[in-house]
Amino acid sequence: MTAQILDGEAVAASIKAGLHDRIDALAHRGVTPGLGTVLVGDDGPSANYVSMKHRDCEALGIASHHVHLPATATQADVDAVVDEFNANPAIDAYLMQYPFPGHLDYEAALLRVDPAKDVDGLHPVNLGRLVQGIPAALPCTPAGIVELLRYYAIPTAGRHVVIVGRGLTIGRPLANLLTLKRDGLNAAVTVVHTGVPDIGAFTRQADILVAAAGSPGLITADMVRPGAAVVAAGVSFEGKKLLSDVDDGVAEVAGWLSPRIGGVGPMTRAMLLVNTVEAAERAAAG
Repeated sequence: MTAQILDGEAVAASIKAGLHDRIDALAHRGVTPGLGTVLVGDDGPSANYVSMKHRDCEALGIASHHVHLPATATQADVDAVVDEFNANPAIDAYLMQYPFPGHLDYEAALLRVDPAKDVDGLHPVNLGRLVQGIPAALPCTPAGIVELLRYYAIPTAGRHVVIVGRGLTIGRPLANLLTLKRDGLNAAVTVVHTGVPDIGAFTRQADILVAAAGSPGLITADMVRPGAAVVAAGVSFEGKKLLSDVDDGVAEVAGWLSPRIGGVGPMTRAMLLVNTVEAAERAAAG
């Protein structure tokens, strides 16, 4: 068996194409959606990621607003940018690129963000709305994973999804999202992590397996049920090389597999654009 590729680039392109009419409709009302980014320090992968986000914006006609603070910035410097972005009507949604330098408090800065402009969907107010099933900006990677599965008609309703990783950006919000009683969701979800002695005992039961631990090569072929859908969401870096949580051998066992490059990453960026446009629509509606 050779897994069918879950092509995130193709699905992201489809999502972005679907935004054109909505952006045009806003333009007819004199509104240009605006995405803001805050980068602190000189982390290479973070800088590259922010750059890709702004290229996506330029291609769609979304205005970009960027502030790059030095690694020596103080918490007061960060707070000042957050307050500026909160007050700026040209910025509909924005994010603070993680990680921050060690001397800064990322969580404190996140709490200062206006929840209505939280493009990552990670403010406690928006995470609370997710848990309650109330419409709000969804965390981008979990939302992207759901859209990837939906595009390839991989059913989730009543299926067993095993998520390896309990992080705030993927594991925990994805588990909450998938358990909502809605079309394209409604799954039975198990969350495990690297502290579990025998992760494979759980992953071999999965109809859909999402690896989101940030541990290179953690998921091997013997840990995957033949024919399962495997989403490689967890990544880490060795220098400039991007490493996946999923070993290459999994491709010979899985029915579907997202690739290390061109899988979940493009979906995350596409959902960031969706959240930006939706924020602009809400702001324009008053």
